[in-house]
Amino acid sequence: MTKIDYKNLINHYAQEVKKLKNNDLLRVIENIDSSNNFLVNKKSKNISQQKLISFACNDYLSLSNHPTLKKSAIKAVEKYGVGARGSRFITGNSSLYPELESQIAKFYNCDDSLVFSSGYACAIGVISSIVSGDDLIVADKLIHSCLIDGAKLSGAKLIRFKHNDIDHCQKILAENRHNFQKCLIITETVFSMDGDVGKIKKLLSLATNFNAILLSDDAHGLGENIISHPIHLQMGTLSKALGGLGGFVAGNKILLEYIRQFARSLKYSTALPPAILASSIEALKLMKKTNLAQKSLKNAQYFCKMMDMPICQSSIVVIIIGNNKRVLEIAEIARKKGFLIAPIRYPTVPKNQSRLRLTFSSAHKKAYIKKLAGILKEII
Repeated sequence: MTKIDYKNLINHYAQEVKKLKNNDLLRVIENIDSSNNFLVNKKSKNISQQKLISFACNDYLSLSNHPTLKKSAIKAVEKYGVGARGSRFITGNSSLYPELESQIAKFYNCDDSLVFSSGYACAIGVISSIVSGDDLIVADKLIHSCLIDGAKLSGAKLIRFKHNDIDHCQKILAENRHNFQKCLIITETVFSMDGDVGKIKKLLSLATNFNAILLSDDAHGLGENIISHPIHLQMGTLSKALGGLGGFVAGNKILLEYIRQFARSLKYSTALPPAILASSIEALKLMKKTNLAQKSLKNAQYFCKMMDMPICQSSIVVIIIGNNKRVLEIAEIARKKGFLIAPIRYPTVPKNQSRLRLTFSSAHKKAYIKKLAGILKEII
């Protein structure tokens, strides 16, 4: 056996990281502390502390710092402690879990729901449990990487259809469905890197016609594209609009029980902390009572008007720049002027489609939105 030269091995990884840096693709994890609903304190090498107005986070309803959620989390810690101490199947199923899952099921007008420790764990657990090697997955070209990883993990045949192209999806199903046992169609209610909405109703019709299950991910949606049906699994997250942590799937009680029994990422993950469960319960209550979702969308649409852009479909607005270096430069100029925006590059988006991704909160003031629009119009 040839002896491994560890210096060459380490050098290989060093060169790969260097390539990323040379192509303006190196990711840097920065220290950012949230101070309230949309302001952050950012610490870096050059700046000890700078207060920024964030248009980069996914806290669409400004709930992550809501006083009611904080109080419920503190109360849960005092009553139940900090951690869950184990898997839900062993020691981790706090009495808060059934209350939260019941609320999610009612919100999505479904029989049942199941909460996972993260949205990623939910995606890989749900997909890999309901389809396998003899099955077919037909997925939108722009689905999130967690859904792609779940599809790959399942071993099922994966075929992608052109983004939001119902005719192409139908063509794939017509040509391939008869060769497989089960079939799963995957899409999103709101696409995270483009901000447009999925065609849930039309895809559900295809799922019915081709004896398939539809899985729609509502991670970046605000619960406004809900269509309840026995073959529709509705996935979502507690960590964006609801301001906490975790993922969930809602749907038919038989499908949910099957997932409960066979989803490995559910069985073998530590349960969520009681504070997260309690605050998520309160977040759902607030979401039902208020019009925060509409405020978030209206703020995004106001920005589009200020930028003379087409009116957006969601709280996500995307400005495609194309060049990696240029998109980083624009984000840096905005930061120096007091705004935090996200420069998105490959492989999160396709090559040569680097973009500014702006997310709008229900708490953003119009004065800040107008100022940011003025800055970006001047730069771009």
